Amino acid sequence: HLAASLPLPSERDHLRPRIDLVVFMIDIKSKYSLKNVETSLAYVDASFFLGKVCFLVTGVGRMNACSIETNAIRKLGEAYCSPVLFCELELEGIRVTTAQRLLRMLRICAGHIPGVSALSFVSLMRKSDDD
Repeated sequence: HLAASLPLPSERDHLRPRIDLVVFMIDIKSKYSLKNVETSLAYVDASFFLGKVCFLVTGVGRMNACSIETNAIRKLGEAYCSPVLFCELELEGIRVTTAQRLLRMLRICAGHIPGVSALSFVSLMRKSDDD
């Protein structure tokens, strides 16, 4: 399910499936995109930041057209203890790889991978980011 911003409308709460992973998409070419994500973060329950939120940054293939500093996005990920994935959706190989990564994260967050929790997965990702 996709939403342009949060909060989600409450009139369909009873029909909404459980939310296992929240992916905030940021278009690196649009400052409005980052502002929208920052505003929406206030509506996410704090428990989701323990492994069930990630930031997906699109448009990184055209760094000369960037409106947002990548450091600002990295700091956002650090502040919310959430991974940041950078991708270029216009390139099929990268798009497929990114989709596979997101599906793997979703399977972990939904509890479909025995012995791996969302929190342990994010701590593993953070460790590899530091190296």
